[in-house]
Amino acid sequence: MAAIYAEGLTKRYGATLALDRLDLSIEPGEVYGFLGPNGAGKTTTIRLLLGLHRPSAGRVSLFGVDAWSNPVVTHRRVAHVPGEPALWPTMTGGQTLDFLARLRGETDRRYRDELVDAFELDTTKKVRALSKGNRQKVHLIAALATRADLLVLDEPISGLDPLMEAVFRDRTLEAKRRGQTVFLSSHILSEVEALCDRVGILREGRLIEERGPSPTCATRNR
Repeated sequence: MAAIYAEGLTKRYGATLALDRLDLSIEPGEVYGFLGPNGAGKTTTIRLLLGLHRPSAGRVSLFGVDAWSNPVVTHRRVAHVPGEPALWPTMTGGQTLDFLARLRGETDRRYRDELVDAFELDTTKKVRALSKGNRQKVHLIAALATRADLLVLDEPISGLDPLMEAVFRDRTLEAKRRGQTVFLSSHILSEVEALCDRVGILREGRLIEERGPSPTCATRNR
């Protein structure tokens, strides 16, 4: 059963076609890079995967469960890092991590402490005093600490310095070794090449190419 399966997935916002007949099949334990320029439809795809928006046509399921009609069920197996780190400004980083853990209900707290050290996050500072990169660390730590079956990461290294990018790569590969699936959206080719088993290239809402190292991941052009 595919971790992510999409067939003919389409989304229109009024007269704007944001996503055009997307087909995807991503296996459990795979790291899949979703590459494209800003405005290509990557975030729209993620919103559909998470059941936040209803597709105009087509369907999408996570581990065999429809993402739109059963979002509560699918969200139990998913952790998401948004492209823009929006958090509560008056809470500290530590309070935010605790709050997100309570919302989630399942968090490996020992691993979370390890991640805090690895990402060098000062959990005593209030969110409003944190840089964009440090706010991004809060999201990354919260998501990785869930040990979720599926990690959906939207521009995850935005704002991180090169050292922290290396930490992110190490922890993502660790998640893969544990059998977790990673869907990594980015506009940076080097980021996805360093991590991903396969890469899908999105342009103007269409998946124009898909690359992978194995015979079953042959290049596809539309």
